[in-house]
Amino acid sequence: MAISVFVRVAEHGGFTAAAETLDLSVSAVTKTISRLEDELGVQLFNRTTRRINITDYGQKFYERCIRILAELEDAEAALQTGIAAPKGRIRVVLPFSFGRVTVIPQLPRFLEAHPEIEVDVHFSDAAVDMIAEGFDIAVRTGEISDSRLNTRVLTRGSQVTVASPAYLERHGWPQTPDDLSHHNCIVGRFGPEWSFLHPDKRRFVVRVSGNCTINSGDALREAAVSGLGIVQGTWWLMRKDLEQGSVVSLLDDWADQGMSVSILYSANRHVPQKVRAFLDFLIEITKLP
Repeated sequence: MAISVFVRVAEHGGFTAAAETLDLSVSAVTKTISRLEDELGVQLFNRTTRRINITDYGQKFYERCIRILAELEDAEAALQTGIAAPKGRIRVVLPFSFGRVTVIPQLPRFLEAHPEIEVDVHFSDAAVDMIAEGFDIAVRTGEISDSRLNTRVLTRGSQVTVASPAYLERHGWPQTPDDLSHHNCIVGRFGPEWSFLHPDKRRFVVRVSGNCTINSGDALREAAVSGLGIVQGTWWLMRKDLEQGSVVSLLDDWADQGMSVSILYSANRHVPQKVRAFLDFLIEITKLP
C-alpha cells in the first residue's frame, strides 16, 4: 500500500493528484508518505507551499519500487491465468511524426493480440525524463546517451529526397544534388543544409532554398505529396507515400544515412512482460524492407 502511494505521488508530482488516482483523501496520502519516510529514515520529497519535488533518495527508491510493482503485477497475472500473460498499463512517449505514421496505424493489431494491456500514448519531439515522468518506453530520434536506460536502435534507413510525380512533370528531375539549386526545396526543421554522400562515401551538404519552411514532419510530408516542392526526410516518414507512389525518391545514388530511431526503457534487470511485448511490437513494425 505505502509503495503504491509513494509511486503515484512521485509520478503525479503532488499529493492531491495522487489521491485522486488512488481514490484516497489527501490527508491519507500525506500520512502514508510521512510514515514511510519515518520507517526508511530518509526524506523522499522536498515540500514547499506550491509543490513537492522528489529527493535523490526518493528517486533511487522510486526506481526500485516500480521494478517491485512490475514483478508483483506479472506474478498476479501468472496466478490468475495459469500463464504469465502480459497485462497492465504501459505509458509510452513517441515523436509526433514517427508515432502517427508508424505506430498508431499498427496499434489495433497489438491491442487485439494483447487484450489485457492498456496503452497510454504521449507525443513529444523533445527528450523527456522517462523515470521522473513515469514512462515505461520512449522512442527518440538521434543519438542517445543515458546510463539509467537500456537503448536499442529500431531503425535507421536512408535519408530520402522526394517529390511528387506532378511536381517532377512540371519542373523536371534533378540528376545530382547540385541541381537542387534550380528547384523549389521545402525546408524542414533541420534547416536548409541537406546531407548527401559521394559515391566514395564522403559526406557533403548542399544548401537549398524554396518558398516555404515547415517545422512539422507530418506537414512536410503533406507538402511533398501535394506537389509543393522537393523534400528531404527520413525513410520511415516517407515510406508509405513511396509505396503508394504519392512521391518519388530522387538522387538515390547520393543518399545519406538517416537518423537513428531508438527505443529506451528502464535498465532494471527485470523487464515486465507488458513492456517486453510492446518492445517486440515496435521492433517488428520498424523492420527495414
